[in-house]
Formats: sequence, C-alpha cells, structure tokens
Amino acid sequence: MQERDGLDEVWVCGFAFNDMGLCRLCNDYVIDLARRAPGRVRPLAVVPPLHRETEQEIARCHEAGCIGVGELFPGGQGWAIDDMRQTWRLAGNCDERGLHLLIHTAEQVGHAYPGKGDTGPQEAVAFATHHPEVQTVFAHLGGGLWLYETMPEVALTLANCWYDTAAAPYLYRPALFRAVEAAGAGHKLLYGSDFPLLGYGRYQELFGHAYGEEGPPTALLGGNARRLRDRCRKAKKVL
Repeated sequence: MQERDGLDEVWVCGFAFNDMGLCRLCNDYVIDLARRAPGRVRPLAVVPPLHRETEQEIARCHEAGCIGVGELFPGGQGWAIDDMRQTWRLAGNCDERGLHLLIHTAEQVGHAYPGKGDTGPQEAVAFATHHPEVQTVFAHLGGGLWLYETMPEVALTLANCWYDTAAAPYLYRPALFRAVEAAGAGHKLLYGSDFPLLGYGRYQELFGHAYGEEGPPTALLGGNARRLRDRCRKAKKVL
C-alpha cells in the first residue's frame, strides 16, 4: 500500500479488541512492521481502556516506539468517553508519555452500517472538556464535530483535538473539505484512509472533486500530522 500509493510515512494501528491478548497480538504486529520499515511506518497501540493491565501495555508499546494509542472503539470495547471515571487513567497515560489518542466517533444521523457506534460529537466534547491537555484525534471527522468549531467556546474546548478523514468517500460529498476549512478546522484535518477498506485512490478522486487542479493542501496530506507529533513531543512529561 505504501509503495503503491506513494506515501512517505504511514501511521498504523491494529483493531481495538476488548480482549487484552488480542490487542497485544495487534500491537506486536505493528511494532514489528515498524522495525522492518524504520522511519516509514509509525505504530499505534490498541488497548481495552478499562483493563487492569492497560497502563502496562501502553508503557510497553511506548518503549517499543509507538507514537499514539488507538484507534479505540468505545462501543465495541464497552467504555464511555464522556465518563471521566472511565477515561482519566487512559488520558493521563497518553499525556505523560507524549502520545496522541485516536478515538472512533461517528455521525449520529444518516444510514446505519456495521461498526458505526453511538459515540458522536456530544460525547467527544465531554471528553475534551475533561481532558483538554490530551492531543486527541477523533476518527471519521469526529462524526461532524468540526462543525462546532464555529462556536467560540467549543473551539476553545477543542483546541487540542484533531479530525481524520477515514471513510469519508463512503459518507460525504466533496464539498465537505471546503466546509471544514470554512469552519476554521482545516489546520486540524488529517488524512486517514481506513485501509484496507479504502486506499488512497478513492481519496484522490474525492480530493480531485473537492480541490480541482490545485489538489489537496500539503497540510492535509502530512503537514498537520507533523504539527500533531510536534505538540506531543513538547507535551511529554518526564517519567
């Protein structure tokens, strides 16, 4: 995929199972992949957030080179991102280690599909309110969360929140991207593929309709991701 699509660097995660053993298998796989492609593959760790060994697994993966935690799936893993009692330990571990957090979110209107879940903008804002220090990526465009960046107080709450484009060709018309920019959130938009469900070719088509001959901004295709990593490095605490 990386060679075919001409990608310089990819961030890779496994599937967020509710079983710690399966999560460890996923983590070992992406860590090994990163070791075999140094500088080109950056691994993320998946964990069941409420498991008693989650803190240790995050530490193990961080020491092995993981740059973030996720994509975590609240509905499938049985936890609520708007319940601070369930999130404070996860958020604290990510912040202390300079790891960003990637959380599955979905639009709460439109057609149903497998894996959509019931975590959307309202729950995401609650998480950001409870943990404003954590660099958090809300997958699938935050289920429309970016729209609320037009509200000054919400934009302040979401100052350290980001949005990836995973599954966008399945869900949105090309006008989406100009709308995100108009809402003042274009600098927080990250290209995410949802591979292997979608490859870059589908996004190229969508970007072509959205941006025309000028093509998508370099910030979307990597610049914003570099800024996210820089923020994480600066936020890293001494352990």
